[in-house]
Amino acid sequence: MFDVIIAGGGPTGSMLAGELRLHGVRVVVLEKEAQPSRLARGLGLHVRSIEVMDQRGLLDRFLAHGTQYPVGGFFAGISKPSPERLDTTHPYVLGIPQTITDRLLAERAAELGAEIRRGRELVGLNQDDDGVTAELADGTRLRSRYLVGCDGGRSTVRKVLGVGFPGEPAGVEWLLGEVEVAAPPEQLAAAAAELPTTHLRFGPAPHEDGVYRFVVRTEEVAEDRGRPTTFEEFAQRVRVFAGTDFGMHSPRALTRFGDATRQAERYRVGRVLLAGDAAHIHPPMGGQGLNLGIQDAFNLGWKLAAEIDGWAPEALLDSYHTERHPVAADVLNNTRAQSVLLTPEPGPQAVRKLVSELMDFEEVTRYLIEKITAIGIRYDFGEGHDLLGRRLRDVGLKRGRLYELMHGGRGLLLDQTGRLSVAGWADRVDHVIDVSEELDVPAVLLRPDGHAAWVGDDQQDLLEQLPRWFGAAS
Repeated sequence: MFDVIIAGGGPTGSMLAGELRLHGVRVVVLEKEAQPSRLARGLGLHVRSIEVMDQRGLLDRFLAHGTQYPVGGFFAGISKPSPERLDTTHPYVLGIPQTITDRLLAERAAELGAEIRRGRELVGLNQDDDGVTAELADGTRLRSRYLVGCDGGRSTVRKVLGVGFPGEPAGVEWLLGEVEVAAPPEQLAAAAAELPTTHLRFGPAPHEDGVYRFVVRTEEVAEDRGRPTTFEEFAQRVRVFAGTDFGMHSPRALTRFGDATRQAERYRVGRVLLAGDAAHIHPPMGGQGLNLGIQDAFNLGWKLAAEIDGWAPEALLDSYHTERHPVAADVLNNTRAQSVLLTPEPGPQAVRKLVSELMDFEEVTRYLIEKITAIGIRYDFGEGHDLLGRRLRDVGLKRGRLYELMHGGRGLLLDQTGRLSVAGWADRVDHVIDVSEELDVPAVLLRPDGHAAWVGDDQQDLLEQLPRWFGAAS
């Protein structure tokens, strides 16, 4: 019997598996595809996801395969200079294909001891007071204490649970293809510069193996969304907008996607939870989907591990829904807004012009960047210091960096006073006495996900807050 079954081995599932293994949780990942996908749906990591990798000691792996780009220009494709002094030590977007992100996160999970089973599709589940039984397509049954559905927008887990998925169906559809081309790079660059972003868009091209990526809008939404995309259909749509298909040949991957916008009504039903696209889908504007899923897993992992380990406070696991559902709702809304700004009609284009003018104000651009990159998130922990509920950036310390101290996924008390104590919680919380010129509070208690749970210098006040996040003293 496993502690946790994860349905879906994409970035959300692999990130969650790694987080759980940091705490010794017995976990198995069930991925229905026998081989990793060759299609890079996502193309990069935003600031908060980069910080997440840094907090777990994974960032060097990603930097070795990615390209750093300036932050900015990704709200509905409106390009403005990045504001100065973003609240992060990583003020860039990391361009890296999702195929590599998937591989690196799966490798990390396996290194930590997660069992990953490919070609294993979950088709049903039943839960009782003691655990969950997963039914696989090959007739196999697996038993676990908890199960997490990270199985995408058409999630079997969500459907079996009967969780509502309200929202809007796709009104616009795109074809995505990765192909080889005969045209020279100069011709591709010139064509991309001339075409409006509402019709044809080029991703970071060429890929490292010489394959080019195109995204082109279809004439209408297909009635059968599961219908395979043919190479001729894809090339024909490119010809419509570009006047040429650039000598496309040898397609590596073809798919279709739309702008459907939906969110699960609940992220938890008993011993079963939802994360990533299984919990929310939205248009791709701003490149937030992959990042949102990774951050779901980062929020959930330590809470689920605490529940399994037996020290979680009563409401801790439910706080996953309480904190992450509003975050995804906000992403759905900003992608809806971006979708409108990318439509060619006169009304939306007039609004786009106004938004562009507003973004000339640095604080407006900063606000939108913090929203898209998720560094502006503040969970509702109640009234208190402005840092409360926010993640703390990687501040420099006298003896190193903050994020270097968080690789193990434990809580952390950063104490600049030297007078505080976490006695009774030392098995869950590290006590670090150090000072930082960048931190203007005497001490801060960080959850394993880096969000500030307490700020102050009073020992009694600290003792009242520790149980809220880290359970009873041992």
